[in-house]
Amino acid sequence: MSFTQPSLGSRIDRRLSGFLDAWRNPVSDPGVEAAYGLLVDFILGGGKRVRPQLCYWGWRGAGGDCEEIISAAAALELCHAGLLIHDDIMDGSQLRRGQATVHRSLTDLHQGPGAEAFGRAGGILLGTLSLAWSDALLSSCGVEAARLRAAHHLFDAMRTEVISGQYLDVLAQLRSGATEAEALTVIRYKSAKYTVERPLQIGGALAGAPPELLDAYSRFGVPLGEAFQLRDDVLGTFGSSSETGKSALDDLREGKQTVMYAHAVQNATPAQLRHLRAWHGNPELTEERAAEVRLILTDTGALARVEEMIEQRVREAMTALGEAQIKPEAATVLATMADQLAHRTK
Repeated sequence: MSFTQPSLGSRIDRRLSGFLDAWRNPVSDPGVEAAYGLLVDFILGGGKRVRPQLCYWGWRGAGGDCEEIISAAAALELCHAGLLIHDDIMDGSQLRRGQATVHRSLTDLHQGPGAEAFGRAGGILLGTLSLAWSDALLSSCGVEAARLRAAHHLFDAMRTEVISGQYLDVLAQLRSGATEAEALTVIRYKSAKYTVERPLQIGGALAGAPPELLDAYSRFGVPLGEAFQLRDDVLGTFGSSSETGKSALDDLREGKQTVMYAHAVQNATPAQLRHLRAWHGNPELTEERAAEVRLILTDTGALARVEEMIEQRVREAMTALGEAQIKPEAATVLATMADQLAHRTK
């Protein structure tokens, strides 16, 4: 399923490519050049470009009419790339978008006992570099100063929220036993606001949107963002690695404290609960044991509960979109994207 209109996607990719060419490796060292090459390939080599597109349509929905929006939208992809690199390090993930993760690729460049530590350290640095680049691209996009300040304030809020949500997620792994409400709080800050609400608002602010429209973007964006992440959690457990580009065992081995898992714990029989606690979060989890965990998630009604929550949030988002004072073309595209984001298969 494609989320990107060909013309918009190519414009975003061309801007990213041009920006990255202008910020080539400043150090003449083959090792540094190899690392920069990995980072550029990761940024340009895949991804749905969801956040740049939502930024663009938030801008169009507010009546925006300047080419500078492409630079601002592309900045969100650089931010996303940096956060993904860090997320993969924290999760110990080996695959992203069907390819080796950045820290894994860095590890593979070297041999010896220090290779793993080098890969993690190098990945942290490259992720941070991509985050710094996102700030540089947004700051230099050329939008009128007052509007850029308003958008940058939202950009700063977005980064604070997503990092706080990520920290909550790390805490949840340590504490275990997250309730459904606690898991939803992680979703809201780690993903929902960052994926949909803030990109729409940043685009709107760059176009000079009034507060009423920014509020409408929030009423649309938060429930849709939650639906997006709930779907991601379903795919992370039940999806095919050939479609998602990630291992189908990662979330279960990591012991990810999802809404689905919280619901299963609350409704499991004693025998099911013992099995969940033995294998959810166990790095030795096999595909056979994972199939048993998936069966428990289904039998306890956890999967059905999450599907119901997704549909409820899509309805809430669509109601908000219908009430928003937004340009008709943007409303049509956002309605289509809402369906795609909530019902995607990868």
